Amino acid sequence: MGVSVVDYLRSRYEEAMTDVQERRAVRRTTLAGHLPVRVRDGREVHLLDLSRDGARIEHLDLFRPGAACPLELPPPFGSLTLPAQVVWCSVIGRKRRPGGESHLVSRSGLRFTKLTVAQDAALAWLLSPQHEPAA
Repeated sequence: MGVSVVDYLRSRYEEAMTDVQERRAVRRTTLAGHLPVRVRDGREVHLLDLSRDGARIEHLDLFRPGAACPLELPPPFGSLTLPAQVVWCSVIGRKRRPGGESHLVSRSGLRFTKLTVAQDAALAWLLSPQHEPAA
């Protein structure tokens, strides 16, 4: 039996992301587990990793590249809201919800835009090696 389209696309996506990560100027912090955070209109998504420049999230349905997408970090991370823009969005699969509805599962890359000095300082503190958020 051959490779499914979803598996093929996922492998290509992972290869492309490895290439991109090798070119990064800013170190990314991969989070243990998928931390629930909120974005535009209060929609809950899962934060996969975070850097001084942006974040990678996983969510249902699609986000439009170029759209504003403020990222709201929860209290263990200082209840910080960071202005961001969707840079890319890629479908990684499907998920069936209770009741039978099927939704696309996607991952998106966000780039922070116009951080204030205070937001930038708070983000740097959160990403510092000695910082451990309270449980």
